[in-house]
Amino acid sequence: MPELPEVEVVRSGLAQLIPGRRISAVTVLHPRPVRRHVGGPDDFASVLVGRRFAEPKRRGKFIWLPFTDGDALMAHLGMSGQFRVDAPEAELPPQCRVRFAFDDGGPEIRFADQRMFGGLWLSPGGAELPVEVAHIARDLFDPDLDRDALVADIRRRHSGIKRVLLNQTVVSGIGNYADEALWRARVHYDTPADRLSPALVVELLDAAVAVMRESLAQGGTSFDALYVNVNGSSGYFGRSLSAYGREDLPCLRCGRAIVREPFMNRSSYRCPACQRRPRTQVVR
Repeated sequence: MPELPEVEVVRSGLAQLIPGRRISAVTVLHPRPVRRHVGGPDDFASVLVGRRFAEPKRRGKFIWLPFTDGDALMAHLGMSGQFRVDAPEAELPPQCRVRFAFDDGGPEIRFADQRMFGGLWLSPGGAELPVEVAHIARDLFDPDLDRDALVADIRRRHSGIKRVLLNQTVVSGIGNYADEALWRARVHYDTPADRLSPALVVELLDAAVAVMRESLAQGGTSFDALYVNVNGSSGYFGRSLSAYGREDLPCLRCGRAIVREPFMNRSSYRCPACQRRPRTQVVR
């Protein structure tokens, strides 16, 4: 699933192309991606015509495209959702599900989704902050994030630190980058959060920011072939990962083989030498 950097790459790509443009036609090629729209596919198509886009927004891994009238087009990319920007005459991308045309005759937006876990729907009054994402915590790039309060919240929790980092009501958008941040901070994923010192929590959050910033600079990470940006290009940060996906490869710091371990119905990657299992006392 795309994480914060990948969703931000998509958001910024759309931000260069859609603000101020008015929708002239919407074609729903498959009903499943608009299943959350209460009125159904035909209503989804008709109710959007004539609306003008404002600046796309994001919180964590959630993206929405505000309209100038105060409503918003809500988008969830799911496992394989993609926004593509193409000339009207260009061939549709594989698994294209919805297409948006504009009255200026310029590039269209196409929403493609191979697995169709993603979706689009109208969020009434959602231009500033849709109710669908109001419960999601701010992410580490949010200028209004209270860092001190976040550190205190994390240190109140007894769950393993990776579980806390993946809790979207604590902090949003980290996802698979948690393994990279934990590797950089030399912290085992199962260390109880309340055993970490304030300084180490800050170090861990700084590591998460740093790795996601580096990923953004390289167009995100194509954790699989399904993530592409609005121009259809993959992200290249995967070539720079230090832990995630590097099972049996040498740790770039000490040379010990990276291990892959079961974690919350997924996997966690760590260096067994640099990220030792938690002790009973508070960790530095």
